[in-house]
Amino acid sequence: MATANDREHRAGGDRPDASGAPTDLHAFAVRLRRMNGEINRLVHGFAADHGLHATDVQALAAILDADEPMTPTRLREHLGLTSGAVTACVDRLERAGHIRRVRESADRRVVHLYYASDARSAARTYFRPLAEATEAARSRFSEDELAVVLRFLAAMGEELSAITPPVR
Repeated sequence: MATANDREHRAGGDRPDASGAPTDLHAFAVRLRRMNGEINRLVHGFAADHGLHATDVQALAAILDADEPMTPTRLREHLGLTSGAVTACVDRLERAGHIRRVRESADRRVVHLYYASDARSAARTYFRPLAEATEAARSRFSEDELAVVLRFLAAMGEELSAITPPVR
């Protein structure tokens, strides 16, 4: 589906790929922005329903998806926040019962952040429609196509994580 900006862009003839191929960069950008917008809409709804900030939900996702126990320092780096902002975020999440802080037994200065199981259940319930939509979309593709989609998403994640925002 073309947007009003797409039509204006094409009419001006300044589109890099005038063929309008469904795999051109502009088509990817539009679809990624739209998907990101829809996910943000759901995230903001979850945040509002639970008295959280959208950044808090990003922190929850980072804690949930971490390959090893998350620390406040790693969370600060992941979210690009100041240490004070991460402390406030972690405090809100802990007060709301979404996470728990656990001190490392070998070095009591090290704090690990874990997603609380009760909160995980609430998130699963809230985001069930997202999981169902994902499954509905997945069902329209073959295993081979899904493997390519996963490779693309992984590559996008790698490329995006390497970008350093400009210093203000």
